[in-house]
Amino acid sequence: MIHVIAEIRLRPGARDAFVAEFQRLTPLVRAEDGCIEYQGALEIATAIAAQAPPRDDVLTVVEKWRDEAALAAHLDAPHMHDHRERSRELAAGVTVRVLRSV
Repeated sequence: MIHVIAEIRLRPGARDAFVAEFQRLTPLVRAEDGCIEYQGALEIATAIAAQAPPRDDVLTVVEKWRDEAALAAHLDAPHMHDHRERSRELAAGVTVRVLRSV
């Protein structure tokens, strides 16, 4: 199984628009062959001492894919190309980490 953690840094004031766009995208991704999990998450404040301060300008995407081929197909899916185009002005940058289960 392949795990992906994508951290999307948002432009100031773009969070609500990006979340709406992401929520439109989510069911399309979840319907893809090989998608096990696809979920966006926003940081929150908690009483956990080890937690870093929450960032209001970050959306983290937690993904699980059957294999690398399914992930590659996802990245090239038409709805992903459309999403990148529609959200281009909302995102300031993306960091992606791809991991495998041990």
